[in-house]
Amino acid sequence: MLMDTTLAFIGSGNMAEAMIRGLLDRELMEPRQIIASGPRAERGRELSDRYGIRTTVHNPEAAEQAHIVVLSVKPQVLPRVLPELRGHLQPGVLVLSIVAGARVRSIMHGLGQGRIVRAMPNTPAQLGKGMTVWTATELVDPKRREQARTILSALGKELFVEDEVYLDMATALSGTGPTYVFLFMEALIDAGVHLGFSRHVAEELVLQTIEGALAMARATGDHPAVLRNRVTSPGGTSAEALYQLEKGGFRTVISKAVWAAFKKSQYLGELSEQQLEQT
Repeated sequence: MLMDTTLAFIGSGNMAEAMIRGLLDRELMEPRQIIASGPRAERGRELSDRYGIRTTVHNPEAAEQAHIVVLSVKPQVLPRVLPELRGHLQPGVLVLSIVAGARVRSIMHGLGQGRIVRAMPNTPAQLGKGMTVWTATELVDPKRREQARTILSALGKELFVEDEVYLDMATALSGTGPTYVFLFMEALIDAGVHLGFSRHVAEELVLQTIEGALAMARATGDHPAVLRNRVTSPGGTSAEALYQLEKGGFRTVISKAVWAAFKKSQYLGELSEQQLEQT
């Protein structure tokens, strides 16, 4: 699917490196097919030495050589990068954006072309265990969509959605999701320390418990409510713990947190649109 295709990363940070590593580890591309652009020459040399790819500090130089351009810069940098790239893209190029909050319409406006894929990966993608939700404009033909799917699969699992609004939802649920999990882990570890465990032992207990619970959910395919009921004996410790969680509004707080993240994602998207339209 990616044979004879040159891929240019505009932005050479952690997520770009994760994609490069995944593509090469899965033998989906060869190093000679990849070029990464970033402002720091030393970062480019690091990536070149590590993966054998080509690098440059000039964004237009990278874009001019590519059949697929991946926008992987920080959101605040995008208003400067898009005008740099305009006029330097090959005819028919596919642009794949993983820039948080940057909407398709803004990227189309900034680049003057409409073959856009917008994706929302999360941080476990850096380990190839990510969840990426993505969408594409109507100008992206089936072949290009499969190329985008192949590239994003290097980060872990991927899910295509028809409407861009789902990316704001994904930002709140899976994009921000690791934050909720890490906070829950932290709270469990602190509770273990309060009970009397050393922090090291509490961390090991929590990490293995969460890993095991996830493995059970994957293996059985059962709804979490079914799994929870199986380990909740009447009048037992689990029942008492769940009573306190429900009494404290655990579900409600989680729901409010996800909703707040969703609204924040919408706001940041609108703000990004305004900034890009002013350039």
